[in-house]
Formats: sequence, C-alpha cells, structure tokens
Amino acid sequence: MPHTTAPEEIRPSSFDAHHPPQKQHIDECVHCGFCLPVCPTYVLWGEEMDSPRGRIYMIKKASQGAAPLDGPFQQHMDNCLGCMACMTACPSGVQYNRLIEPVRAQLERNTPRTFADLLFRKLIFATFPHPDRLRRMAGPLRAYQQSGLQALVRWSGVLGLLPRRLAAMEALLPAVPADAASSLPERIQPAAPPRLRVGMLSGCVQPVFFPHVNAATARVLAAEGCEVVIPRQQECCGALMLHSGLESDAAELARRMIAAFEAANVDAIVINSAGCGSTMKEYGELLRDDPAWAARAAAFSAKCKDVAEILCELEPQAPRHPLPLRVAYHDACHLQHAQGVRQQPRRLLAGIPHLEVAEIPEGHLCCGSAGVYNLLEPEAASALGDRKVDHLLTTNAQAVLSANPGCLLQLMNGLRRRGLKAIPTFHMVELLDASIRGVSAGELLRQDKTRGGEANWRA
Repeated sequence: MPHTTAPEEIRPSSFDAHHPPQKQHIDECVHCGFCLPVCPTYVLWGEEMDSPRGRIYMIKKASQGAAPLDGPFQQHMDNCLGCMACMTACPSGVQYNRLIEPVRAQLERNTPRTFADLLFRKLIFATFPHPDRLRRMAGPLRAYQQSGLQALVRWSGVLGLLPRRLAAMEALLPAVPADAASSLPERIQPAAPPRLRVGMLSGCVQPVFFPHVNAATARVLAAEGCEVVIPRQQECCGALMLHSGLESDAAELARRMIAAFEAANVDAIVINSAGCGSTMKEYGELLRDDPAWAARAAAFSAKCKDVAEILCELEPQAPRHPLPLRVAYHDACHLQHAQGVRQQPRRLLAGIPHLEVAEIPEGHLCCGSAGVYNLLEPEAASALGDRKVDHLLTTNAQAVLSANPGCLLQLMNGLRRRGLKAIPTFHMVELLDASIRGVSAGELLRQDKTRGGEANWRA
C-alpha cells in the first residue's frame, strides 16, 4: 500500500483579526542575512531573534499559530528600534515597517505588560505628545536647571538610585529655553512675492525644547519665497503612538492633523522632525480602512515633505554667506531609511560656502534614540549612543548636525557622558539659516540657544 503523508495541521493564527501582519510581507523575506550588519540590536548582541530576519521568522510562526504572543516574543519585538535600516539594506524589498508596526499593535492589545512597564509608558504618552503640558512643565524644569539643583543631583550620584528609565529621562533633558511658552506667528510672509504656500508642522517637543529650530525653519522657508502657515489647531502627529503599537490613538491624532492642515489650504506640508515626517507620510496606510478618511489621508500624505526635500525642489534665491566650519552630519534613521531622504540635506549643506561636511563612520547605524526607545530601553540606547559618539569624535568636527530632535537629544547626552558638553549640536536647517542671515561661524558656535527662540523668529 503506498505511503501517504497526513495533511499538516492547520492552526489558527496567534494574531487577532484586526490588521494582522500580512503573509505577502512575511514571505518577501528570503532570510539572506543582508539585514544583520545594519541592525543595531544584532550588532550589539549577535542574537538571531534580535535581528530583522529573526523577528520575521517569529512573526511567521505566530501567524501560523506555532508561537504564542508571550513575554519573550514581546521582548524581542520591544528590542527593535524600528530604525528601518534593514529596509535600506534588503535586496528583496521586504517592507519591514508593514510587519513590526502591526505586530506591536497586536501585542498592545493581546499581551499584558508588567505594572511598572505599563505605568512608565502611560507617563510617556501622557506627557510627550502634549505640547501644552510640556509648556506647563517648562518653568519648573528651567528652575531645576538654573538654580543649580540639576548639577547637584547629577554630582551627588542620586540618579543611580532611581529606576533606570527615570534616570534616562533626566539625563536626556535638554536646557529648557527661556521662551518655551512662546509661539510662532500663524502666518509668515516672505519679503518677495511668494513662490509657494506651505504649512509647517510645529511638533510636540520641538516648540518647547527646540524653539530655535522651528524659528530657523520658518526663516529659511520665508527667505526662499515661501508663505508659511502654522495652524494653531495642529496637535501631535501620532508618531510615538504608532511606533509603540497604540494604533487607534495614532489614527485619531492623524484625523485631527489632516483636518487642521486641510483648513490651511497649503501646497505642501513641511516637517523638520524625521520621526514625525515618516509617520505623516504613512497616514494613507494608517487610515486605509476608514471610508470617511482614507482618501483624505492619502491626499494629505502626498503633500508631506521634509524641509530638506522642499528646499531642494526650490531653486535657491537667498544668498548664502560663508561658514568656515567643519561639521559632522548624522543621518536620522527615519529620514534616511524610512523616508529615503539622504542626499537632499547634503546638497543643501554643500551650498554653504566654506562649510566642510564630514561623514560619520557607520552612518547607517541608529544612534539609539528611536522615538522613546532611549527611555524604554536605556541600556541598549546608551550602548548605541556611545558607539555613535566614538565614531563622531573621529571626524574632528567642530559641531554636529542632524535633522531630528530625538537624535539631537541622544547625541547631546552621549557627548555629555564623555565630558564633551562644549561640542555644539544643531539641526541642519539652523546652519542654512545662519548662512542666509550672515551669522559668523564664531557667533554660531557661541550662540546661547535659550535666546532666539520662536518669539524672536525674525532675529
């Protein structure tokens, strides 16, 4: 009698029915290993399950019902920074973002967290996505810094007694500017007839802790002939929620953001924060099942551009003055990998006379910021931050540039751990602004970033 093979048992998926990771995206991975040397956690630990192909294998087994959504599964997914470097390296075009984000949403719905983990995450999401709350905190935080209490706390070693996540939060606190409660005008007109009407994202953390970046962005756009509209109604873009699995919260914030900018009637939406930009460009995917918003979301996302993209599309009209500096440019992951924007910032910096731009070794590797990863996984984030600073120091640069506030905070913290607070960090657009306004290199390096915030955007 011929031997027959019993049919393989078909088991239900471990994922629920709401937006599970799709088989077509899982099957794109051929397990070639090109992702391994660019994955931050694999570089740190050499653990297969903490590589993209390892996580995809786990996702595949869970989708087949052969692996539960348990604590170890959750930890391997939590370990992922979501930097998307694997997407840049992958020869098969695996859309890793279409896997890790729905899996994280599945985990938030179906896998319990410890009370301490849940409480800390609630603290983060009750604070950082709310600029009004951050503004109310700015006064006490500035007093903590200006009174000398922060220096005493750090000197005393008391931070070592705190839970690691709380200590990481304090370590990442930047100098709080004096004008953290101020705001940019709702409309800014260029000196010459406008070439373009653009909306500008103000962000959550940026207007409170980096108002000088928003001010510089507005000045550069106006100098290049853009009418700049900054809707007062805009709220958080939802990036932190989406990247952390809080899908429904992110979707609601996306709807509010779309409505705010639809009312502004702009030609393009300019974003100076890489993490925000990558999320806003994906609103069409996020709201794909909402019949009232799907088309509006897709139209909105089509207008979203990083500030480097929009400036490269415009023929420069504002003269650039020399800035004789050697700077190191750090690629934000959500700009170079998630959005594919890598050459545009370099082209803009190349247009500044006498500016020398150094490339940081291992530029493809994440600095460890990754949204709130440096708060949730402080040990791994610090190891990556130290690695980035080590490479940064080989460039002998006088200043460090990036295009994302989270990266700037992470680099500042890494430099401070090395006792190198004197190395300035800037958003890329700040150097363009300084060159257009004729600010000298010495003045730029000495500038006090608690001055020249949003209220002084004309300065």
